[in-house]
Amino acid sequence: MTHHEAGLRELLQKDGRTGEKQDRLLDALKGDYTKADLPSADRAMLDYALKLTAQPQKMNAEDVEALRAEGLDDRAIHDLCAVTAYFAFVNRIADGLGVELEERWKREGEGQ
Repeated sequence: MTHHEAGLRELLQKDGRTGEKQDRLLDALKGDYTKADLPSADRAMLDYALKLTAQPQKMNAEDVEALRAEGLDDRAIHDLCAVTAYFAFVNRIADGLGVELEERWKREGEGQ
């Protein structure tokens, strides 16, 4: 989250969210996204991504249908699945090789 926080803040500002609203949303996303003030489609995408990451063997057609019910088309669902799977893959490679964050990302994550 630290790596992408600045970009997310820019998008939130364009969406009209002030600093305090941004802080509340980011705190919720860092802790428990289910407590974040999100549109139902965003919540459904996060639910899907979490399940695909943590319990891929339990994915089923109902997971895809829940996204369609929120208005996502086949392309959006494919992209969500692909990005989620890609990040899981890359993170497992990095973890498996003992890769550490660069010092500048560590400093930013510590608020410096």
